[in-house]
Amino acid sequence: MKQLVLDIVAPPAPRLANFVIGRNAELLHVLRELAEGKGNERQLYVWGAPGSGKTHLLQAAVATAVERGWAARCVDAAEFMDAMDRAVDFLAIDAAHRLDAAAQIALFNRINALREGHGRLLVAGNAAPAQLELRVDLTTRLGWGLVYQVQALTDAEKNQVLTTYAAGRGFSLQPGVAEYLLRHWRRDLPSLLAALDTLDHYSLETQRPVTVPLLREVLHAE
Repeated sequence: MKQLVLDIVAPPAPRLANFVIGRNAELLHVLRELAEGKGNERQLYVWGAPGSGKTHLLQAAVATAVERGWAARCVDAAEFMDAMDRAVDFLAIDAAHRLDAAAQIALFNRINALREGHGRLLVAGNAAPAQLELRVDLTTRLGWGLVYQVQALTDAEKNQVLTTYAAGRGFSLQPGVAEYLLRHWRRDLPSLLAALDTLDHYSLETQRPVTVPLLREVLHAE
């Protein structure tokens, strides 16, 4: 008996190419240009609900910048001060709403340096700049560049992605599988797709189709 929570296939590394666009086509275009050094924009702030894909986008943008030959890093708010001590052309900061007082000052100064042409900056938070509980002068500067809300996929869109992904792997989802997975598993898309990979492997090993009973068996195995 397999246990999905212990045997989950690792999701693929975040890349701009494997981000499911949904209603974020304009954001993805702007983000790609920022990471590839195109255009005049040097700063981008993105925000959205948990699971909307912000971290994926930050890590994917950094991977794109590295491919372009830039020194690039993606750091959480707690790691930001360490990143300030290194020469970085492209810096992505996740969870900016958790920046402490010293880090807020450091980010304030870094944004000022951007105005002089030093590097590019991508920041993500849980709310629009004006709603962040940070220094007012910092939230003002976070709004200097482009600001986009990451639009999470609806359940209907996730259902369609799961169905299409399964078809691409050569199997079909029986009725109710996607809905059951959305109710009982992590709801971010990489985790959902990784769960389908695991179910596919288990289905092949047991010679059983991917159905709700099979999914329930794997999810609740002990």
